[in-house]
Amino acid sequence: MSGGALLAWTAGIVVLLTAAVGFRRCLFQLGRLALRSCGALMALGLVQQLGGIAGVALGVNIYNAVTLGVLGIPGFALLMMLNWTLK
Repeated sequence: MSGGALLAWTAGIVVLLTAAVGFRRCLFQLGRLALRSCGALMALGLVQQLGGIAGVALGVNIYNAVTLGVLGIPGFALLMMLNWTLK
């Protein structure tokens, strides 16, 4: 590897690390939203399995999961009201 290529790779890595440090808070919040949405997706799957007993039916999709990930339990109530309204 020539000296110019090594310098370019080093500069690129420094720029990426600087950007990651600068956007640390945003990346942390995005990761937290992703984890909460994954948990919500699992909860939606559980509701789908057990929902027939209680008469509750919500689709298991990314939109419902992100809504639950952002809003939590009030988001579940919102989705249920929307489901019952549109039936």
